[in-house]
Amino acid sequence: MRIGALEAGGTKMVLGIFDEEGHLLEDTKLPTRSPAQTMPEIISFFREREIETLGIGTFGPVDLRPGSPTYGGITATPKLDWRNYPMLAKLQEELQVPCAIDTDVNAAVLAECRLGAARGCENAVYVTVGTGIGAGIFAGGKTVHGLMHPEVGHMLLKPNPLDPLPQGICPYHESCLEGLASGPAIAKRTGAGGEALPDDDPVFTLETDYLAQMCVNLIMTVSPERIMIGGGVMEREYLLDRIRKETVRLLGGYIQMPEITARIDSYIVRPELYPISGLIGAWLLGRDAGGNAVS
Repeated sequence: MRIGALEAGGTKMVLGIFDEEGHLLEDTKLPTRSPAQTMPEIISFFREREIETLGIGTFGPVDLRPGSPTYGGITATPKLDWRNYPMLAKLQEELQVPCAIDTDVNAAVLAECRLGAARGCENAVYVTVGTGIGAGIFAGGKTVHGLMHPEVGHMLLKPNPLDPLPQGICPYHESCLEGLASGPAIAKRTGAGGEALPDDDPVFTLETDYLAQMCVNLIMTVSPERIMIGGGVMEREYLLDRIRKETVRLLGGYIQMPEITARIDSYIVRPELYPISGLIGAWLLGRDAGGNAVS
């Protein structure tokens, strides 16, 4: 069986062809332009390769309520060209194969829980910190959906008193996680991308604080067995260890679980499958859509 996988991101589309065993046979990347420009290329790629099923992990917000008339459609995204775009319906109509859809970060957490850094966990969170901040939540053995899907990047945080930009840069909320800790928030404070800054730049003290606050909030609300943090901002090696230590400090001894008190290094971790966690997760979605159990 040839399984198509689409990781639809805000800046690029990653397309892959897998076999049933998860071997990546072919992949390509396309810039995310308007639907009129981008979708014909996606459809052509998968049609020419005669896929039998397709999994989609997409940027959002996206309607994931089965039975909704707009199920599988992108909703109020800041990418105006894609607002109210029927992603799933369009791909099903054009390709005429079984399709499954979830958020890109839910696809990533699915992959990490099945095959990566959270393998064997029934409850875990995958966070990506880059141009934006998003998180996929895996609870009770499946990705979380409800009224919509988790929007961890827009949780509200307590601004650090030393932050010169305490309101953040989010156009929707003051002092939300994405507005305070995303790559563009770093650049707004410093005038430079994070990769150009030295390790001792004060902005990384702020980054540590905000991502540790995020971890504490996730521990208190979701109670995951593992937290994975990836994305471009997290490619700075020492940052993860600082986040672990600050998370323990902020918890203040309230959570007395050995996973945190004694094994924090294996509790807050890097994703193993990054940077293709989302693409592998899309393969898993497609494999399920084709009626095959995933082990």
